[in-house]
Amino acid sequence: MNESIKAKNLTAQLQYRAAGNPPSTHPNSAISNAFPGLEMDFRNVWRRILEGIQLHEATNFVMTVDDAADPELRILETGWRLISVVDSEVMGDVTGPLIAGGPSVILPDTTFGDTKMPLEWSNALAEVLHNHAGQKVRCKFQSVTDASKVLEFDLRIRHFFEHVVSRGENVKQAVISKELAPPGELTQSLCSPWQSDYRECACFYWAATRPDYVNVEPGPNGTSIGQNWMQKDRNPNGPKVYLPDDWMDPGLVDYRDLYRDWEKSLRFVVEGVDEKPPEK
Repeated sequence: MNESIKAKNLTAQLQYRAAGNPPSTHPNSAISNAFPGLEMDFRNVWRRILEGIQLHEATNFVMTVDDAADPELRILETGWRLISVVDSEVMGDVTGPLIAGGPSVILPDTTFGDTKMPLEWSNALAEVLHNHAGQKVRCKFQSVTDASKVLEFDLRIRHFFEHVVSRGENVKQAVISKELAPPGELTQSLCSPWQSDYRECACFYWAATRPDYVNVEPGPNGTSIGQNWMQKDRNPNGPKVYLPDDWMDPGLVDYRDLYRDWEKSLRFVVEGVDEKPPEK
């Protein structure tokens, strides 16, 4: 007797790839835990994780309060940011050199001069979600304009996965809950037109799955030499000079190149080396 085997628990369902689906449809094809490519922006999943409020997908700012939420939460719309959930802080110090070769120090952000920066949501909230989904937890908020002002509210953590009732049991499905991401929200922060995702937004982010450092060769003293994938004149057989990423640099592919001539501006890289340039 031939019986099919069905994946029942969440781990098995998340690892399953349906026949006919390319590898790019699977979560492990993502270039990070935030940007699976041009299909969606996973950060949007976390905006509604706390019932009653909506957070920014990339920072810890409270963007708005739901219409049906407790009226006392309305104050959070006047300039507040989330700083902790239960006992888990969602901000941390970032350390590194202020200048090339300098000592590592705590780095302030370039806008507010704050030494505490928001953590990526998947890393900041994964354990909290695992331990407290469906429960009310204590959340702390800090005024953006006056760090001495702190507010605390008990907010319920939404379930990440859809729940269905099957044979009298509440069963989780490997489908993102509609309460977290209503239709259309997973793609609403992607670039338009789509070519923009290859140029990034001048803050070391690009949603497209693409390389950065290509045509790399061993250099002196254990270093390496290579080229920026966005360089217009790069040649695997030419001088290896890496141009730092600057969207104003005329030596790098810019938005006009991507919009008007992307077929020639974007080239494949095979085993770290450029394909041959197109014939003119």
